[in-house]
Amino acid sequence: MTDTSRRSLLGALGALTVSAAVPPAAATASPARATPSTPAASPSPATAATSGPRSSMTFTGTPYDTAAFARSSLGELTATVLPGTPVRTEIRHGGQRVAVLTKGARTVLLPGPERTFTENKQSFTDVFDRLVPDPALPPAKRLKPGWGTSPSGGTWSVYGGTSGDTDFGVHTKGAATMLLKDTEAGRYATLTDDGISDADVNCVAAFDKVPTGNACSFALLFGYRGGGAHYRARLSFTTKGEVDLRVEKVMNGETTLLAEAGPLATEVRAGDAWRIRVRRKGAKTQVTAWPAAGAEPTRPTAEIEDSEAGLRSGRVGVRGFASPGCTNLPVTLITGRFEVTAANWETPPSVTHRDWVRLLDAPFDGEWTPAVEAIVRGWAGSMAPDVFSYAMMFLPGAPGVRGADPRVAGADVLGEAGYGKPDSQGLRPVGADFHDYLERPWTFPDQTRRPEDGQRGNLDCSGYVRMVYGFHLGVGMMAVKDPAKKALPRKSGAMVDFAPGVRVAQRTGSGGSAPDLGQLQPGDLVLFDVNDVAGDPEDPDAYDVDHVGIYLGLDRAGKRRFLSSRKSADGPTMADVSGASTLDGPGIYADSLHTVHRV
Repeated sequence: MTDTSRRSLLGALGALTVSAAVPPAAATASPARATPSTPAASPSPATAATSGPRSSMTFTGTPYDTAAFARSSLGELTATVLPGTPVRTEIRHGGQRVAVLTKGARTVLLPGPERTFTENKQSFTDVFDRLVPDPALPPAKRLKPGWGTSPSGGTWSVYGGTSGDTDFGVHTKGAATMLLKDTEAGRYATLTDDGISDADVNCVAAFDKVPTGNACSFALLFGYRGGGAHYRARLSFTTKGEVDLRVEKVMNGETTLLAEAGPLATEVRAGDAWRIRVRRKGAKTQVTAWPAAGAEPTRPTAEIEDSEAGLRSGRVGVRGFASPGCTNLPVTLITGRFEVTAANWETPPSVTHRDWVRLLDAPFDGEWTPAVEAIVRGWAGSMAPDVFSYAMMFLPGAPGVRGADPRVAGADVLGEAGYGKPDSQGLRPVGADFHDYLERPWTFPDQTRRPEDGQRGNLDCSGYVRMVYGFHLGVGMMAVKDPAKKALPRKSGAMVDFAPGVRVAQRTGSGGSAPDLGQLQPGDLVLFDVNDVAGDPEDPDAYDVDHVGIYLGLDRAGKRRFLSSRKSADGPTMADVSGASTLDGPGIYADSLHTVHRV
């Protein structure tokens, strides 16, 4: 990488340390990535609470204060081999640790200015551009009935009625259906993200019939903890073709009316779509409802002030219900759009520490030589980007930055990344390597790979690791795998046995005890057997391991948290959409941790 390119990148990384907003003029900023369109609205109480960057890397105190480094450049440094495996050498100046080097690895752990890494809920729009299940696929490959997975929002969980999931589906792209064929119970579709508090959420839906005998209703759910505990903004469609709004709280199965308005319209026909928007900040909530074909009213339809202790955070979603006495069942609720314009988690994940991770030009051979000492001393006072500086530059809200390297001139080398393009059912298969993100062909020592169509700006889990450690920090890479173990393989499973560096810990045997995390340190690769499918011995590209991330450190709850690119979050994340990004159980990743590896 050229000095000019590195200065540009450092400028953009400096912007991230402030707010993950727009890079300064020193960086070559690319146009902002497309964001979901939002309806026009008057200022709301939720706006200030939910605006701003979705992820950040901030410094404690003065960002460019080098005092934390300076002591390490003074006086004599001592080297001590630490007990345990892998073999590590600790470098100290007086009573202060200056660096930790690992025999056989290039990564070096150093103290530096304290940083806090955090991520909040990212915005997304689900227009149900998928088929669930897809009848064109073989039965074994079809998803079970439901609404599938939203882009960046996690998986839709559906239930209710007498026939369960078969009453839900996306049989036509752009139309998620909820079949109401009885009046015994409502049906619910919620996103499996329990921590949402302040939010600006809206949905668009319609009924395929005007009800007879009694009304049908649909509601936008928030603070959802279950069918018997949630808030809802409910539109009731009457037999007269009118629409009424009720804002309700359900607690312990008892419904309390908080506000009502209506009729909002008359002569409503079958298929007329309506939009509900909920803007919540603390105890205050504004609800606006209007025909989706028209403009949003300048004033909210209803306002409430209520904050039930058990409902301060929860899921968001949609409910459909046919009132007792409705005589023209079945009635189908059709949801065409669900949008989280902005939201906050009640407790966003946050990691604070003074650990910086840098790379030697070659693996440390265990000898503390004058040459190695010169390199470590040269890092004193350096604010050059490290592993985490680069890794955070692909999380939600990170600015796009173009590279000056002739191999990628004009391509974004930093900036918010997705996971990969979805298939017909909305699933995101493996496939987005770093050169797919760049949309550039890449010549590896073993072969040349061309970028896959439609993957620009995307990184799957191993592609994310290769982008950080390989493209930006110079670790060698292969198109497949390197038997000499000097280059990062393409697939996470191959990294277990073929990644350069040293193994720190590994699960013992099939179903054996979890890896010992006593020697785990920030920057280590953490590899998982999430799907619990054994590798095929006749297929050299089939492995037990199917996911990889970068260990970040202890969060404020004292749990070991990692960064990885995930399908459910649609890109790099340190957060917990559809499963906690922590190594401490119980949880899908804590239970499936297979190997810890140090590059």
